Amino acid sequence: MTAVTLTFEDGTIRVEGDADLDLPVESDPRSKTSRVPAFRYAALVAVLDDHDIDYDDHVLAAPALDVASTYELRDYQRKALAAWRANDHRGVLELPTGSGKTVIGIGAIEESGTATLVVVPTIDLLEQWRRELETELDVPVGQLGGGEQRVEALTVATYDSAYLRAEDIGDRFGLVVFDEVHHLGGEGYRDIARLLAAPARLGLTATFERPDGAHEVIEELCGPLVHHITPEELAGEHLAAYDIKRLDVSLTDAERDEYDRHRQVFTDYLAQSTLDMRSGSDYRKLVMRSGSDPKARAALLANQRAREVMLNADAKVKTLADILERHREDRLIVFTAHNDLVYRLAERFLVPAITHQTGANERRAILEKFRTGEYSRVVTANVLDEGVDVPDANVAVVLSGSGSEREFTQRLGRILRPTEGGGRALLYEVVTEGTAEERVAERRR
Repeated sequence: MTAVTLTFEDGTIRVEGDADLDLPVESDPRSKTSRVPAFRYAALVAVLDDHDIDYDDHVLAAPALDVASTYELRDYQRKALAAWRANDHRGVLELPTGSGKTVIGIGAIEESGTATLVVVPTIDLLEQWRRELETELDVPVGQLGGGEQRVEALTVATYDSAYLRAEDIGDRFGLVVFDEVHHLGGEGYRDIARLLAAPARLGLTATFERPDGAHEVIEELCGPLVHHITPEELAGEHLAAYDIKRLDVSLTDAERDEYDRHRQVFTDYLAQSTLDMRSGSDYRKLVMRSGSDPKARAALLANQRAREVMLNADAKVKTLADILERHREDRLIVFTAHNDLVYRLAERFLVPAITHQTGANERRAILEKFRTGEYSRVVTANVLDEGVDVPDANVAVVLSGSGSEREFTQRLGRILRPTEGGGRALLYEVVTEGTAEERVAERRR
């Protein structure tokens, strides 16, 4: 006689029947049954198996997926996949941009042999994954997002669309692949993983750890970090060898006066408050205070103005002019922190610009011309950090940015794909000396 029956219902596993063991379930008085969140399905089955409890499993409606790709995995890719396999097909792989995370994902799909959902953060990656899967695996590929809502045994979805549909399709897949898995730490996106019953879970990222600590939530929902490869380990053989060169620039006398004046307002306020800007929570407190406290608002605005002076220094533009002249024959990407500087540089140097305001068609056209060599340089603010298929470049200039290690790693990754000439890639960091940007540069390293 079956002791327990398991079924999927609205993002949960419904558990009916009795067992001699206290199972990790919660009582549902409405249906007079017990439930667990769908993501605990594999753990629940493991407990039942370990204690030889008879059960009738009706959870997954995931068909088999018999596919084979033509990819020959490199040694480091096989090791990464083996680490995931050894952890019972659960966990996160951290590899540099350009190291072939998509290839590893396809290897996992091929190995698992089950219906698979691939979740990605952007429409660009949605289209990139779909093209790659259709080409390599020769099966229909469903799509959730970008104007389509079609589910197949192999489906690609944006995080936004997966969030909206997870409760309905949570039983349709045996494997879920989260590309750029650090996005899963966002409050809403966590529900995607919670509502899916897929026992096998693979996270792919170049930068797993989140400054807010949400990577710990990802470990619970997708599995721990099971394999880590740094850019240094692959540089020279599988990725381009690279150098990082820091260039310090000075504020003009007028910029220095303005920076110091605004910075003083900010530091004076901090001195009389209990806030410590090294804590992200304290910065949020300052923002909250600024809504009702005029002094807090003045301090916040002064800090923002000091940052603008620091990040947009005239000397940075002059230094960029020297770099552009020095690398006239190279393919170069300029990264900044603000759109205003992007447009200023685009006008000053007649360089195509890409920001969040750039339409998708225009962005694709610019990148295609960059790919063919019609354009040899492009300037952007954050948009090309991740989630966009960027053509090969060999020089990057970080003219301004945040203290995020993730951001810096992603920008470095944009120049690490090996080029035909096999030359070394080069990343310039342009830092305004005698300002808070020096500490920002140290943090992101």
